[in-house]
Amino acid sequence: MNNAKRRIDLVLLPIVLLAAFLNGYGIWNDQYANSYYTTAVGSMLRNFHNFFYASLDSAGSVTVDKPPVVFWIQTAFAYVFGLHGWSVILPQALAGIGSVLLIYFMVKPTFGLAAARISALAMATVPVVAAVSRTNNIDSMLVFTLLLGSWFLFKGSKQGSTWRILVAFALIGLAFNMKMLQAYMILPAFYLFYLLAFNAKWRRKIILLIGSTAVLAVVSLSWAVTVDSIPTDERPYIGSSETNSVLELAFGYNGLSRLTGQQNRSANAGMPNASDEGKARGTAASQTSASDQSGSGSAPTGNAPGNGEMGGMNGMTFPGGQMPNGGEIPNGRNFGGGNGGGGMGGMFGTGEKGPLRLFQTELSGQASWLLPIVLLGCIAIFAGLRRRNITDKHKEALFWLAWLLPVAAFFSVAGFFHQYYLIMLAPPVAALTGAGFAAMWTAYRERNGWQAWLLPLSVLLTTIFGWYIMQVYNETIGAGWSISELIAGILITIILIVMLNRSHPWKQGLIIAGFMVMLIGPTYWAFTPITYGGNSMIPAAGPTGSNGMFGGMGMAMGDRQGDRNGGGMGMAQPNTSNDTDTDQAFPSSDEADPNNAGMGTPPNSGGNMNGGGGMPTTGGRGGAGNRNEEVDTTTLNYLREHNTGETYLFATTDYNQAAPYIIDENEAVITLGGFSGSDPVYSTEKLEQLVKSGQVKYFMVGGMGGRGGSSDIGDWIKEHGTEIPTSEWKTGTDSGSGFGGQTTLYEVKL
Repeated sequence: MNNAKRRIDLVLLPIVLLAAFLNGYGIWNDQYANSYYTTAVGSMLRNFHNFFYASLDSAGSVTVDKPPVVFWIQTAFAYVFGLHGWSVILPQALAGIGSVLLIYFMVKPTFGLAAARISALAMATVPVVAAVSRTNNIDSMLVFTLLLGSWFLFKGSKQGSTWRILVAFALIGLAFNMKMLQAYMILPAFYLFYLLAFNAKWRRKIILLIGSTAVLAVVSLSWAVTVDSIPTDERPYIGSSETNSVLELAFGYNGLSRLTGQQNRSANAGMPNASDEGKARGTAASQTSASDQSGSGSAPTGNAPGNGEMGGMNGMTFPGGQMPNGGEIPNGRNFGGGNGGGGMGGMFGTGEKGPLRLFQTELSGQASWLLPIVLLGCIAIFAGLRRRNITDKHKEALFWLAWLLPVAAFFSVAGFFHQYYLIMLAPPVAALTGAGFAAMWTAYRERNGWQAWLLPLSVLLTTIFGWYIMQVYNETIGAGWSISELIAGILITIILIVMLNRSHPWKQGLIIAGFMVMLIGPTYWAFTPITYGGNSMIPAAGPTGSNGMFGGMGMAMGDRQGDRNGGGMGMAQPNTSNDTDTDQAFPSSDEADPNNAGMGTPPNSGGNMNGGGGMPTTGGRGGAGNRNEEVDTTTLNYLREHNTGETYLFATTDYNQAAPYIIDENEAVITLGGFSGSDPVYSTEKLEQLVKSGQVKYFMVGGMGGRGGSSDIGDWIKEHGTEIPTSEWKTGTDSGSGFGGQTTLYEVKL
């Protein structure tokens, strides 16, 4: 009997292989992945100081805007395998596979083998899971850690095990050190399930709950409190924070601001067009286009949400006062999402706020495909619930619901998030899909009154919803996919109804076929990051999900509402996001298109840019839509030849310019202002000290990152530096100008 239990499930094996393929195929083509995080890993490999703080640059002067745990893991992989795009992606790909296994082993003991298999398959094919797990973004590892904590919670509650409960809450604290308050979204589920399911007397239960909460708090705040207690002149600046504090970053920008969408920055003081969320939305709403092909909101024709300009783009407007494609994102989706997008929410293709937001075209393709099964499956699970007969099935289903509902509610009203955050919905959707489908299957097989109708109804509603999601993309993928799913779903529904009161040996096979038909849409979407190319900066699934500058049907640039757009080294440079879950989706200055007002043609590294037709290759340098510089051999040779013992090859206002030299060449480079160039990392006095001490003499100013920060620094560099003629240090004679503006090299000697 024990041997039978320990046998490998031969059905699980192909599911795991499918997850491995979706998460890992082609990741070796992604040279830089999310270059912001990969640059940090390159810097962290240099010394323990950079490693501990998750420093963005070689000097350890500024951190990335997230806690360090995931980057510690990525750095360990890079140490073993070398620093490559694939080596920093690999931990997340493995985490995605691990999440599939954890879902299987959590569902199986209570709901049975069939439910576990269905849940595992559903988890493997949630499109946003596949999109995120093949990047070095944090969320795949975050979800795996939360699931691991949930597994310990399940085990500990059933066995009355104190140490397992403590480990469960400690893992949530560890997850906090991956992506801060996002980890706490499952705490309602944890507390509810513990109170319902922990096998002990109430006195012990309450004492352990208090102790577990204390463990959660200690683990969560350990790194933040440690860093904040260190004098600021002995540690890096906390990237993207207002007050150089990890705690402020956690509960502000990475916390409450995600819900409210209010992203005003103190560095906006005195900047023209700086505005709050309501004013920005009002400005955009007053300048809408008459046509709205998607019905999801109107497109701004002049200024867009942000600083009264294009996402806080420092005074940049598009030709004719409109965005590219007439203010529309690919496939007829209008930019902005109307006035319901919630500040920058609509800007990133997150639809209109409201209870049906997850069913809107902008978001539904990421993780919502199976929600009709979840709804009807929960009805089947709880249909027999009685006050004195709460079973393990009810308790575990309540856990998954208590995970799903608060997360769904948050994303229904939040003003500031990206589509790939919806990976938080994947575990409860997958688990409840398996548990609910198994419950409906049983009711159908046993002809259990009205409950027997839930299974055919779920097939019908889910396939209709899948058709609704896919038919919008008929011009891109062909109408065959959506029509085939709809027709197959209707036929199987009719057959299931006809066969309801009859017994046939192939009836079970028909039920399985019904589930597989419901998976046509999500499975196809899960393959799109491979077949259409992905975006490592803002991953999203779908035929137009991550291709080009409109990553995920939203614009991969200005992220923060009213971001810090100070004069930027004294120059008015375009501003992308100061939220580094995103990145610039624009090409390097070398690739500028003079016929597009300097917008340039995004690099074709993983997908075509028009969102329609064609099947571009996967991977590429940084993935489709990533705006990365590459090592200019002329620049590298010039800086190396003229280095006279300085510690750092150069300092730059744009981390994108530093990235390839840190990643590919292992050179020591300083980034003067973090992700956006706007973090107040250096004063003119500190720069003067760096130069006088012989640590750096070359400053590369301009590009995308020259958009923020202190104009005093820019003035100081210009005043004390000598401009190096472009012909001496840069390949070509284009002066480095383009969408990001001119890049200038200064030599500063004091």
